[in-house]
Amino acid sequence: MMTSFFDQFMSPTYLGVPLMALAFILPWLLFPSPAPRWLNNRLLTLQSWFINRFTSQLLAPMNMGGHKWALILTSLMIFLITLNMLGLLPYTFTPTTQLSLNMGLAVPLWLATVLIGLRNQPTAALGHLLPEGTPGPLIPVLIIIETISLFIRPLALGVRLTANLTAGHLLMQLIATAAFVLLPLMPTVAGLTAIVLFLLTILEVAVAMIQAYVFVLLMSLYLQENV
Repeated sequence: MMTSFFDQFMSPTYLGVPLMALAFILPWLLFPSPAPRWLNNRLLTLQSWFINRFTSQLLAPMNMGGHKWALILTSLMIFLITLNMLGLLPYTFTPTTQLSLNMGLAVPLWLATVLIGLRNQPTAALGHLLPEGTPGPLIPVLIIIETISLFIRPLALGVRLTANLTAGHLLMQLIATAAFVLLPLMPTVAGLTAIVLFLLTILEVAVAMIQAYVFVLLMSLYLQENV
C-alpha cells in the first residue's frame, strides 16, 4: 500500500525513455503569445498585468544591477507556478516533487548570486561571514557557522519546495483513498471526507502558487545581498 502512494513521484517513462523533458516543455506551450494587434484579449491583458505587478514588487528593493535578473526571475516564477498547478490535475506528474530538479534550479542561481557578490563587492560579500562587533575568541566559530549557513541556502530552497509539494500530494491521495474505501461502508463519513478533500485541494492550489513565489522571493533576497 505504501509503495503505491509513492509511485506518483516516480519519473514517468515510455518504452524506457524518460518523459521529464516533455514535462518541462509542455507548460511553455500553454502560455498565450502576443498577437500583432493593438488591443489584446482578456487573457493576455491579465497575464501582462500579473507579470508587471510581480516584477515591480520583486525588484523594488534592488538597485539597477539587480534589475538585470528580471527576466530570469519572472520566467522562473511563471514556470514553477505552471508546473505546480499542472501537477494537481489527475493522472499527471509533478516535476517539482523531485529534489534533483529543485536542486538543479536552486544551486546554479544561488552560485551565480554568490559569484556576482564576490566579483562586484568582495569585501562586503566576505563581510557577511563575520558580524560586526564579534568578540575575538568567537571569530573562527562564527566564520564556520556562517559559511555552513551560506552553503545550506540552496539545499533549503530545494528541500522546502520538494517537501511542501510532496506532503500535499500524499495527503490528498490518503484522503481520497479513505473516501473511496468508506463510500460503500459509511456514506455519510465518506461525504464528509470528500468535503475535506475538496478544501484540501483548494489549499494545495494556494500552496502551489505560494511555494513558487517563496522560491523566487528568497532567490531575489540572496541576489539583493550581493548586488
